[in-house]
Amino acid sequence: MMTASEYDVIVIGAGAVGENVADRAVQGGMRTVIVESELVGGECSYWACMPSKALLRSAALLRAAEKVGGAREAVTGELDVAAVLKRRDTMTSNWKDDGQVEWLNGAGIDLVRGHARITAPREVTVTGADGSVTVLTAKHAVSVCTGSASLLPDIPGLADAQPWTSRDATSVKGVPTTLAIIGGGVVAAEMATAYAGFGTVVHLIARGALLANNEPFAGELVADSLEKLGVHLHLGVSPTEVHRTPGQTVALTLSDGEELVTEEVLVATGRVPQTGDLGLENIGLAANEWLHVDDSMLVHGADNSALEGDWLYAVGDVNHRALLTHQGKYQARIAGDAIAARAKGVRVSGDPWSACTATADHQSVPQVTFTDPEVASVGLTAAQAEKAGYRTRVVDYAISNVAGASINADGYVGQARMVVDEDRHVLLGVTFVGTDVGELLHSATIAIVGEVTIDRLWHAVPSYPTLSEVWLRLLESYGRPTP
Repeated sequence: MMTASEYDVIVIGAGAVGENVADRAVQGGMRTVIVESELVGGECSYWACMPSKALLRSAALLRAAEKVGGAREAVTGELDVAAVLKRRDTMTSNWKDDGQVEWLNGAGIDLVRGHARITAPREVTVTGADGSVTVLTAKHAVSVCTGSASLLPDIPGLADAQPWTSRDATSVKGVPTTLAIIGGGVVAAEMATAYAGFGTVVHLIARGALLANNEPFAGELVADSLEKLGVHLHLGVSPTEVHRTPGQTVALTLSDGEELVTEEVLVATGRVPQTGDLGLENIGLAANEWLHVDDSMLVHGADNSALEGDWLYAVGDVNHRALLTHQGKYQARIAGDAIAARAKGVRVSGDPWSACTATADHQSVPQVTFTDPEVASVGLTAAQAEKAGYRTRVVDYAISNVAGASINADGYVGQARMVVDEDRHVLLGVTFVGTDVGELLHSATIAIVGEVTIDRLWHAVPSYPTLSEVWLRLLESYGRPTP
């Protein structure tokens, strides 16, 4: 059975990013349909942000209580892992998307379930699970919001060893006694923290430093903490062979000759675009590649020979600009507004502060890594700023010296850094490492995006005694403003 429908906008992928593109387009007066082959709500709701943070939170709170006199003495039990998993199930709505579908209906967004392929410019063919075929055409735009998937490195035997991806790690029904994690980035560090909190013996294997994209001290402090949690760190090495044994354990041989045997192995070595079976070859683009876009999220190089005008957008992970949910949602707002504006004949300008221009992706991207301690960063690291040619000054301060830190925990450990553009006297990057520093990050993001000068920051007075007082200490370390 085949049906056909015409819309102003077609959105492929009903994750957080696709939902926001569709919502913004509808608000701009566009009749919009969204296509999803899995659960409405996508990766973040069911397999990434929400379940992973739910898995981390309970053990983090228990450790926090143990670091404060009075609360420490009241903690008499151990972590209830079954209760943690049950709470995680609640956070994911037990992997049911009824609530998300209800939201789509309320927002005026139509839903078609099935696998989408672009079969011609502005044409998407959807094959349902029951074999039904729906041909959708778009008057104005098609937006690809299919996200990314876990990268499986080319390690002999790994694919046949049935490794976990991040999806398996966050949706697990019971925790293993031992776990090997291949990777040293955010997912690897967070899952090492979570599973160590469950009592799992964790081996983390990374070919480089931990959290290498951050300031070096961030990875060092997290590594120290992981070791105290009992995680075995194997840094500067890689697996050379992996295989599943007859006893259903996983055997790993490392490049330094060490051999490990664990119950499960998690691969967290990066992401690949979900553009394989999307029909990109029908419009002059390559399958299995990232989709490169301009600042309004328009795709470069799509075939427009059949129809005049730009029509293909790519938003979120799939464009490889910033693989973070909040940045994808930001891009979605940009794209939705740009689609509606162009549909009405409004020229989308290159104004960096325009509602249709995504400038935050370039060098003011905030990110929190929910390890213990947390790592909160925005903008450029010192090394990145130097490489970009800025004349900088780097200011470091131990957060443990702030009064709010001593209230937060006995023996608080943390570090702050700001990278200053010495020619304009504005911040290029800020990094905080410590308990609860994620809540400090938006102030740093505002300072960077707003290009607030050092002299003006002196008049943004932090409250006492809070962790925010680290701002005052950073400024004092930099030096008083000129009278």
